[in-house]
Amino acid sequence: MTRLQEKYRSEVIPALTQKFGYKNVMQVPRLEKIVINMGLGDCKDNAKAMEVAVSELATIAGQKPLVTKAKKSIANFKVRAGMNVGAKVTLRSDRMYEFADKLISIVLPRMRDFRGVSAKAFDGRGNYALGVREQLIFPEIEYDKVEKIRGMEMIFVTTARTDEEAKELLAQLGMPFQA
Repeated sequence: MTRLQEKYRSEVIPALTQKFGYKNVMQVPRLEKIVINMGLGDCKDNAKAMEVAVSELATIAGQKPLVTKAKKSIANFKVRAGMNVGAKVTLRSDRMYEFADKLISIVLPRMRDFRGVSAKAFDGRGNYALGVREQLIFPEIEYDKVEKIRGMEMIFVTTARTDEEAKELLAQLGMPFQA
């Protein structure tokens, strides 16, 4: 069991049960999955750059990414249906908790001018979206081997019914929200 899972079971479940008055442990919100998405539209013509970006995402997540393809042709962007335009990884169970722990305790404090993450990025159904401008803040990425700085989005999917419950869950897990 990972460190964050242990914290969830020993500290977060009792705190959320007391705050929201859940009658059953199964009502307590939990992290379901974390989806990491990296848009690679600029690599559509360059297969080598796509390969490097996918390998960086695999290093960060600890799991092989799925290369996403364009669904429609868009002439203005010179994109044809079926072209590779991104990569995504869906993390669940132990890998998800390990990634969340690494993100909260190591990666976010390494960001320049970091004052906390926005508390306004909830979608109304208890899911949280977090965007990162560069992959260099992850400790696995070697600075010298990076060809291009790329951003990525991370979606924290929870079983919470409301944004308030999801925010409290993530705050209890250690997510540093802005005051």
